[in-house]
Amino acid sequence: MLCMALFAVATLWAQEKPYKVVFYNLENLFDIYDDPETHDEEFTPEGAKQWNEIKYQKKLSNMERVLFDIAAINRDYPVVIGVSEIENRTVLEDLISQPKLKGANYRICHFDSPDARGVDVAFLYRADVFKLQGSDNIKLNVPELPNFRTRDLVVMWGTVEDEPFYFLVSHWPSRLGGKEASQFKRDACAKQIREIKDSLLKENPATKVIVMGDFNDDATDASLVKVMGAKGKVKDLQNGDFFNPYFHMLRAGYGTLAYQDAWNLFDNICVTENLVNAEEGKLRIVKGDKFYGNIFTRPYMLQQEGQYKGYPLRTFVSNNFQNGFSDHFPVYIYIGK
Repeated sequence: MLCMALFAVATLWAQEKPYKVVFYNLENLFDIYDDPETHDEEFTPEGAKQWNEIKYQKKLSNMERVLFDIAAINRDYPVVIGVSEIENRTVLEDLISQPKLKGANYRICHFDSPDARGVDVAFLYRADVFKLQGSDNIKLNVPELPNFRTRDLVVMWGTVEDEPFYFLVSHWPSRLGGKEASQFKRDACAKQIREIKDSLLKENPATKVIVMGDFNDDATDASLVKVMGAKGKVKDLQNGDFFNPYFHMLRAGYGTLAYQDAWNLFDNICVTENLVNAEEGKLRIVKGDKFYGNIFTRPYMLQQEGQYKGYPLRTFVSNNFQNGFSDHFPVYIYIGK
């Protein structure tokens, strides 16, 4: 009887285990081959970084280690992983073939984008939980720069436990040239994402929208707060609003990347209000001890000495191979009942 009771409790706990949704900027996960259509020459054996098979396999192993350790948090692989700074589908196939990730049976949602360096965004997803119904890539529209070459937005839609979900991953334009001078590009991305969300909810108010990515802006910047309309306080949410779980984390001093002795939180996962104030028995974002958002770090992911002690341990510093992980920490949220 005791064994049966323990088994029943364990089974119930497993059923109630929340799902993890992750975003991770993989920092230049390139293969070793030159693509004549893009500027990827530095990530080739003959290039400035002398990017070869040995270094590539170390990078894959490091990415595997992080993602598997995220899975180990509650002994369950993430349901959806959004990624950025990946060169092509091949590197994702190599990543999900790593020994510790094979058990998740991840599938790939990827489209080639027109980015000049050849980097894309994509999704890995568990088909046993997320039932894919469709996917697409959406060109970023910057009215002032009609020929601007950058990462597309990648979207996929389907169901989780028969509830409609729509996922969007993006890597917003960088601050190259200065934050203010480049702001219009990120504002354009924020505006487009808000319009996509509004259109989806107008068609079906039950659709739960999860938007993630490296926004190259903080959760408190105007592009997110005013243009995209992502609010940081649950009590301020109205029907159809975005909620940003990382707003208060940034204000509390947390970050996902460091630059000139200051932390930024460019990596965000925003959700629509219906995933916050879901009715009883429906999937919702689950709050931790203090925040709805989570940042994943482990000591092995940190620079251990020198000027940048405590910063994310990167793959390269300039052209010097560090055998690190990424210049960004991954972020994740829980959804459950």
